Amino acid sequence: MKSSIIKLSAMGIIVVIIIGVYHFKLFDSTAKITDSPEIVSESPAVTTPKLVPIDIKIPKPMFISWPHYKDMPNLEKPSGKPRPPFMAPVGTKNIALEKPVFSTDKDPIMGKVELITDGDKEAFDSSYVEFGPFLQHFTIDLEVRHNIYAVVMWHYHRQQRVYYDVVVQVADDPDFVTNVRTLFNNDIDNSAGLGIGKDMHYVETHEGKLIDCKGVEARYVRLYSNGNSANELNHYVEVEVYGKPTR
Repeated sequence: MKSSIIKLSAMGIIVVIIIGVYHFKLFDSTAKITDSPEIVSESPAVTTPKLVPIDIKIPKPMFISWPHYKDMPNLEKPSGKPRPPFMAPVGTKNIALEKPVFSTDKDPIMGKVELITDGDKEAFDSSYVEFGPFLQHFTIDLEVRHNIYAVVMWHYHRQQRVYYDVVVQVADDPDFVTNVRTLFNNDIDNSAGLGIGKDMHYVETHEGKLIDCKGVEARYVRLYSNGNSANELNHYVEVEVYGKPTR
């Protein structure tokens, strides 16, 4: 009887040892699978860039005559309030300042094309360039590719007028053949030949017109216009392009 008890006890101990070894091997195998860098991969953390208001210097208002527009179709209603701050990533600045400008009008009626990016946004006669009639455009060379977050343009803000066929495009080459993208187009009848625009006409003010470019990548910025509600000429006081070099 005593011998039988001893044998049963020994068998029980052996069974416990076998179960323990089995669980140890299973745990060790699971640990190896879990810890294996070839199987488990961690997704890289997605960081959202910090956004801050960009510093847009607004010139003084200087209206000297009554508005020159009447029964204008597709006209944006003025808000009557200051434009809210525009948010962009930290480090965004005016990358068009003093950059080269090339225009279709090689001999402007008044001023020089350099005035478009010289930083002077006031409404004085010495602050703007006047191009001839019909469709005209000019191109700003940012010199390297940038992420562009906003374009702000001032045509002529001494008078409340509306400019026609205002189109803003970006591209990777100066001839606007490669990767051309249209950021703004209020040409409602395709008279400029760049497609029918869905944006609205707007009244010139000292705040300028801000276009949200959503970080588009490009080196060249081109702006079109085709006369205005006061006369057939094309004017530009200043164009600012806010962005950062691409990495």
